[in-house]
Amino acid sequence: MRQRGWDKAVVGWVLLAAACAAGENWPMWRGPRLDGTSAETKVPVRWSATENIAWKTAIPGKGHASPIVWEDRLFVVTCDEETTERLLLCLDVADGRELWRRTVLTAPLERLHSLNSRASSTPATDGWRVYVSFLDRDQMFAAAYDFEGRRLWEARPGPFASVHGYCSSPILWRDKVILNGDHDGPAYLVALDAATGRTVWTTPRPNNTRSYCAPIIEAIDGRTQMILSGNKCVASYDPEDGRQHWIIDGPTEQFVASLVYNGKLLFLTCGFPDRYMLGIRPDGRGNVTHTHEVWRRDEDAAYVPSPIAFGPYFLVVSDTGVASCVMAEDGRLVWRQRLGGRHSASLVSADGRVYFLSDRGRMTVVRPGRVFEAVAENDLGEGMNASPAISGGRMYLRGEKHVFCIGAE
Repeated sequence: MRQRGWDKAVVGWVLLAAACAAGENWPMWRGPRLDGTSAETKVPVRWSATENIAWKTAIPGKGHASPIVWEDRLFVVTCDEETTERLLLCLDVADGRELWRRTVLTAPLERLHSLNSRASSTPATDGWRVYVSFLDRDQMFAAAYDFEGRRLWEARPGPFASVHGYCSSPILWRDKVILNGDHDGPAYLVALDAATGRTVWTTPRPNNTRSYCAPIIEAIDGRTQMILSGNKCVASYDPEDGRQHWIIDGPTEQFVASLVYNGKLLFLTCGFPDRYMLGIRPDGRGNVTHTHEVWRRDEDAAYVPSPIAFGPYFLVVSDTGVASCVMAEDGRLVWRQRLGGRHSASLVSADGRVYFLSDRGRMTVVRPGRVFEAVAENDLGEGMNASPAISGGRMYLRGEKHVFCIGAE
């Protein structure tokens, strides 16, 4: 009896040690909290094309979707434009070795904005299944695979039309896969059953306007709120049934960047044709357009890169490469710094630092504070539009031709 108890204790400690060593998974767009934040420490700060590269793996085709990581596996999607195949790849995080690839969809190449790709939707995983989303002609397409690459289901939950192409990263909530169907037609949000792909609920959106924002999900004001900007509004919904909590009209027409939340206020940066940063109180009911906006700035807002909330600060980088740090409570400017180059990737934070990645692959690592402090500047010599992923003390970057694992070899 004592031996069995000791054995159980040893097994428990081994499992705990393994979990700590494995670190935090990065299971979908912008990580485990949908906001770009990582709870990991000892994340790499300095690297180059020859330093602190654990591995790099060539990826076929083109795509701007971020990699996702679950324990010992990395998943990434791409489009082979010669064969018109949309592909899902699974890599071993230990050495970057390709474990399998699957053709998810073969369909005509859709029309695109010059900054978009035909594989821009970051996949998602719950540790059992991997969920992907592409455009199939004029239909949103979603599918689920197991970790061995077997297709479990596919679905076409609604139409999608946009001259700028497609991007709808699946977001997971309990047993549901949620997709944003804002497009140039009857827009909607849709939730699919994660096990079967069956539509659980569909919620109409108020305007027929394209946007590409994934929602965040937070427990706020005694409710579970799924909040996103887009479709000429900012709105909150119950992810369980799609019911709307509140809505703010505007402040512009088109959105790409996801919102973030610091425990008190929501923050957004948008968009087209007007660009703003906003702080929003998230405790509304009904239409709160004229009551819940706390502050607004119209200088150096971002259209594509999603921002980060960091302690008392809100940080953003404009598409033209101007980084700004403002006070989260009132939007007062703390500092403004030109980083240079175009920026499309969203910000991530870990271990007291915020990472800014330019389209040419230059990463500026900043320690937020009252003055601008660049801790490091790193360049891999390859263009990058995808946002970083962090897991197991390593950073994963998806470039134009490779996936890089940044960390000690």
